Amino acid sequence: MRRVVRRGAIVAVLLGATAALGYAVLNRIDSADGVAPAIAGAPKTAGALARGEYLARMADCVACHTVAGSDRPFAGGVAFQLPFGTIYSSNITSDVDTGIGGWTDDEFVHAVRDGIRNDGQHLYPAFPYTSYTALSRDDVLAIRTYLATIPKVRQPNRENDLGFPFNQRWAMGFWNAAFFKNQRFVADPSKSPEVNSGEYLATALAHCSECHTPRNLGFGLEHGNELAGEVVQGWRAWNITSDPDHGIGDWTDGEIISYLSAGHAAGRGSAMGPMGEAVEHSLQYLHPQDAAALVAYLRTVPGRAGKDPVTIDAHAAPMTASSDLLPGGDGLTSPSVGKTLFEGNCASCHQYNGAGQQTLYAALAGTASVNDPSGQNVTQAILHGVKMRVGTTDVFMPAFGKAYTDSEIAALANYVVGHFGGKPGTVTARDVADRRKL
Repeated sequence: MRRVVRRGAIVAVLLGATAALGYAVLNRIDSADGVAPAIAGAPKTAGALARGEYLARMADCVACHTVAGSDRPFAGGVAFQLPFGTIYSSNITSDVDTGIGGWTDDEFVHAVRDGIRNDGQHLYPAFPYTSYTALSRDDVLAIRTYLATIPKVRQPNRENDLGFPFNQRWAMGFWNAAFFKNQRFVADPSKSPEVNSGEYLATALAHCSECHTPRNLGFGLEHGNELAGEVVQGWRAWNITSDPDHGIGDWTDGEIISYLSAGHAAGRGSAMGPMGEAVEHSLQYLHPQDAAALVAYLRTVPGRAGKDPVTIDAHAAPMTASSDLLPGGDGLTSPSVGKTLFEGNCASCHQYNGAGQQTLYAALAGTASVNDPSGQNVTQAILHGVKMRVGTTDVFMPAFGKAYTDSEIAALANYVVGHFGGKPGTVTARDVADRRKL
């Protein structure tokens, strides 16, 4: 609560301070159509519908606009819990009354790239127009062409649950003046065509920064700390800069591509939480050339340690002292309750040596999650489970949130961090209670 109040007070001050910038500044918009670099999965020679379907997948529209398990794709209603309240995604089917069926092309482009709805109201940056602003008009309209083929759903948009001053949409104009740079993507002639394509994919379409870049006290992206990691919806979005110790600088190209396309890289980890959704709905459909371009761009991102950097120990002593069936060397772990819970619920899949069995996604050795003393993602996985479909493979881990108390889950998380990461876990019962709500 203290963090929310503090952020609220600071944002209120920022809104007042930026008011002096004036109406003209608030509404400064780049009117250029923009030119996208070559995208292998959406070549200019393809029809608008085929291009739009691929681009919509790369933008991961379905993840934010479709409630999990719903039979109403793109009808909105997905909740996003932010430090200052809850925002619900909108209906983007072609229903005229409750969706975008009555919008003109210009209105759709204005919303996607400028963050302004067809009624002139500002959108909140939970919708990543701060990244989509770089998209070309042709690409935005191709996405609209695809969305027009989705079955119409008559479903009114749910009202956001935001307190003052965050429920005042007009105030977003001041936030935009402070934190939003409205401009199209421009290819850098000093970079290769592959890197330019990868940058467009990463920064505009896939909007990687929206999850992986830290945010300041005004909830704007810290562009000087691009892709250095952040906590989103209770999950850590890891550092994906070229830093070899805390980012992905020492990953091979093949490992990065495997993680993006399959949600798993041997000895590195498996995707889960929001990243698992991104793999399931978007990244597994990357054209091989686009995947290579994305990696080429990530190689150019300056290495940064980021907030609360995690150092990976792929050979933690307790883990390497263990066999697949028997634990050993658990000197850094929490009290025996965590070990007992792991033995009864986790060891059969994950194994004490971290190799995992039944599925390669169960391997824990070398993963960032088990090397994070805060146990952020470990706790979330225990509480809420993991569910992801890649190709014809269903990746599943059951949720244990209802089976165990906050103290028990904290003990289990700390055991996992201690045994597989070789570090003393710092998860408390209060941490677990807070994470249950996310």
